[in-house]
Amino acid sequence: MKPFKTVIFLGDGMADEPLAELGNRTPLQAAHTPNMDLIAAKGRSGTFLTLPDGFPTSSDVANMSVLGGNLSTELCGRGPLEAASQGIELASNQIAFRMNLVSVDDQGILRDFSGGHISQRDADESIALLNQQLGSKKVRFASGISYRTLLILTGSKFSVEIECDKPDDNQGNPVCEHLPRPGGKASELTATLLGEIIQKASCILKGRAANAIWPWSGGKAGSIHSVSERYHITAAVISAVDVIKGLGLCMGLEVIHVPGATGYIDTNYEGKALAALDALDNYDFVYLHVEAPDEVSHAQDLKLKLQAIEDFDKRIVGPVMQGAGCGVAFCVLPDHPVPISIGRHTRTPVPVALWKPGCEPDALLTFDEKSALTGSLGVMKGSDLMDLLLR
Repeated sequence: MKPFKTVIFLGDGMADEPLAELGNRTPLQAAHTPNMDLIAAKGRSGTFLTLPDGFPTSSDVANMSVLGGNLSTELCGRGPLEAASQGIELASNQIAFRMNLVSVDDQGILRDFSGGHISQRDADESIALLNQQLGSKKVRFASGISYRTLLILTGSKFSVEIECDKPDDNQGNPVCEHLPRPGGKASELTATLLGEIIQKASCILKGRAANAIWPWSGGKAGSIHSVSERYHITAAVISAVDVIKGLGLCMGLEVIHVPGATGYIDTNYEGKALAALDALDNYDFVYLHVEAPDEVSHAQDLKLKLQAIEDFDKRIVGPVMQGAGCGVAFCVLPDHPVPISIGRHTRTPVPVALWKPGCEPDALLTFDEKSALTGSLGVMKGSDLMDLLLR
């Protein structure tokens, strides 16, 4: 017997910590979210550990966790996932790094990990310049969505054993203190080349708003289990960003592209909601990801975070729930917290609420970090959530 058709609403970075300016409430508690609250009231709640110790605090880790991946054996880095999203097939001797186009001041301090949310046109121009002046058989750059680009190294002597810091963890810090570092003798050549590329790129991009590059999370193409095969379902993913689309592809989800999906506060919410409703006609499982709350949380913009959460509830969750009809299960959660106070990902388990037809509700009435702690689902990890929804 097949499970109910299921939608996961993934609000990237929605979870937070209590803030004095909100009367010691979190943004999720303070925002008007009647649709997410309805899922909690009709269903069951709990928490999910998406960023366990020993793994990077990045979105590829968190979303692979939500989708039930085995982090110990399947995690390959953001680079290969984003390459997959772009249709770039990596050879066995190629390493793909996620590369941010960033803004660095005259003192060498990282000021904006997104290059001021660089426009697509400016990002494409920057990548073209880098390929023109630095591209070779060994080095290639590829555009993505806005500041989210790729650096691909080709050669059997290059190593993935490179220690790279996350750019969104280091705004306000000197770039020179966070350059890629070798993880051992075999990776010294790779670290040296990355350092040279970073230095030369800053000269090539001088005078632009995004005037530097920050490569990180490199890896090779790996083997990841198929969600579709594990649960004997058809599945689709809707997202604006390559890391989620690439992860979906690698896990057997069909990518549904939505025009105007930007990965920011101006994304095409209505287009995503309509795409999800259309997808339910053809797929058993839809993973609907919205990046906006994460981006504004990194910018530590509380006003925009509240707006992003309310837009997610009103323009995504509500229309999909109302349009899906009977016999559809709904689940809502963030992939990780991004507290406004620090603007970085944390490992705190995130709130989860799910409702399936015939589900016996627990006593909770709202969807937020505090309420979820007392939910009947308890603390989930690994494949717990996917098993609960789809087995």
